[in-house]
Amino acid sequence: MTYLIKRVAGAVVVLLVMSFIVFCLQSIIPADPVRAVAGPSAPPETVEAIREQLGIDDPTVVQYGRFLQRLVHGDLGISVRTRRPVAADIWQYLPATLELALVSIVLGAALSGVMALLQFRFMGSTGIRLAIIGIGSTPIFLSALLLAYFFWFRLGWLPGAGRLGFSGFTGPTGFNLIDGILTGRPDVSVDALKHIFLPALALALPIGVAVGRSLNGALHDVLSQAYVRTARGKGLSETSVLLHHGLRNAASAPLSMFSLQVRLLFGGLLVVERVFGWPGLGLYAVQAFASADLPAVLGVAMVFGILYIMVNTLVEISQSLADPRIDL
Repeated sequence: MTYLIKRVAGAVVVLLVMSFIVFCLQSIIPADPVRAVAGPSAPPETVEAIREQLGIDDPTVVQYGRFLQRLVHGDLGISVRTRRPVAADIWQYLPATLELALVSIVLGAALSGVMALLQFRFMGSTGIRLAIIGIGSTPIFLSALLLAYFFWFRLGWLPGAGRLGFSGFTGPTGFNLIDGILTGRPDVSVDALKHIFLPALALALPIGVAVGRSLNGALHDVLSQAYVRTARGKGLSETSVLLHHGLRNAASAPLSMFSLQVRLLFGGLLVVERVFGWPGLGLYAVQAFASADLPAVLGVAMVFGILYIMVNTLVEISQSLADPRIDL
C-alpha cells in the first residue's frame, strides 16, 4: 500500500511537470492557433476577438492555471482542428491505440522468446547474429515502410491501412478483435487481425530484438551457476532446468529491458499509426501537431504519460514477484 501511495503521488508530480512543459511549448510554436480557429480569410477584428475570448495573450502562468482548473473537472478544452471536446476525441481514438499497443506487446514478448531461443540454440551462428543486428538497427519508420511495401503493396497478403475492411461495425468494447467474438462475428475478428498484424509487427520487432538479446545473455549467466549444475546432476531434464531454475532467476534484466522498450513504444505509435493510417491517438497527435492544436497535444500527452507510468509500475511489481530480492 505504501508503494502504491508513493507511485500515485509521484505520478501526479510527473504529470504536472510534463503538462507544464508541453503547455509552455505554445510560446515557441510558429503557427497561430487563433488563426486556425478563425480561418485564413477571417478579418483581423475577428481574430483579435477570438484571441481575447480564449485568453491567448494572458501570461503563461495564468493560462496554465485555467488549464489545471478545467483538468480537475475532466475538461481538456476544445480541439482547434476538430472543434470537438478533446476528451471526446481521446475517448474515440483511445481503443484503437490500446488494441494496437497490447497486440504489439504480446507479439514482442513472443518474438523475444523465439529470438532468445534461437541465439541460445545456435550459439555462435553468424547468420542469426547479423539478422538480429540488422533488425535491431533498422529505424521503426523504415521497418514500417518496408513491411507495408512487401506484404501489402508487392505481395498483397495483408492490408496496409485502417482497422477494418468494411464500415458500420461498432462493438461494446472498441477492441475489434474482441468485439467480433462477443457479437458472434468471427469474420470481424479475422479481418481486424489482418489489419493489425503489420503495424503491430513493426512495433514488436524492436521489443523482440532487445528483450531477446537481454534474455539470452541472462540465461547464459544463470545456467552457468552452481545450483543449475546441481539440478542437472540430479537428473532433471534440460527443459525442466530451463523452466524451473533458469527463466525466473534470469527474468530481472529482461523485464527491465522490456519496460524500457514498452515505454519507447509510445513514441513509435506516432510513426506507425501515421504510416499505416491507423485511427488511434498517435495519428490524432500527428494531425494535432500539424494544426498547432495545443489542447489536443496536451490531452494526448497526458494520456500517454498516464499509460507510461502504469506500465512502469506493473513492470516493477513483476520484477519483485520474479525476484524476491527486489523490494518495492
